Amino acid sequence: MKLINSFGPNPRCVRMFLAEKGLELPVDNVDLFSAENRKPPYTDRNPGGQTPSLELDDGSVLGETVVICEYIEEQQPTPVLIGATARERAEARQWQRRIELNITEYMYNGFRYAEGYGLFKDRVMCMPDAAPMMKLNAQNWLKKLDALIAGRDFIAGNEVRLVDIILYCCMDFAKDVGQPIDEANANIAAWFKRMDARPSAAASLSPNWGDVKMRG
Repeated sequence: MKLINSFGPNPRCVRMFLAEKGLELPVDNVDLFSAENRKPPYTDRNPGGQTPSLELDDGSVLGETVVICEYIEEQQPTPVLIGATARERAEARQWQRRIELNITEYMYNGFRYAEGYGLFKDRVMCMPDAAPMMKLNAQNWLKKLDALIAGRDFIAGNEVRLVDIILYCCMDFAKDVGQPIDEANANIAAWFKRMDARPSAAASLSPNWGDVKMRG
């Protein structure tokens, strides 16, 4: 397998997942900032144009972050990062679905439509007037999540799971581009610090994150 990689929170999510697994893959990098991922030859292999992608041994390509992580989990089931049983996997995926639909997608669009508008306006449909409501919806759901995770260390229980990596990489990126962490959400703030202290958090950062002043 080979990781087709770039700067960004979603590629970082896969890198952090791999680090938690103790895995290293060969890497090809594409330039997100010049939109290399939005044109051939990249889009010939991943028509969605997103990064990252995973090239399999037969040359085929998987192109969605969660799909990539789940494929890796099936190939390397330990340490467990999705769930050890059908019920654990279902519960983790339930939380993952809630967070992607109600928090991370709103946070990413809040960035694309506002601070990231110059980068994304010619790549995807952007609605600048919607940015404030996108950000507000994400914050409202984070407040709700803060109450829901009371009494446990991680989102789906007391073990780190893919859902934690997804939310952490999003929030670590967004906090420096107009969507800071609300310390009033004490459970979320404590959870974030636990995630931030994991060796995989530092190991998964792009080498140039300091130059671009975004953590991806």
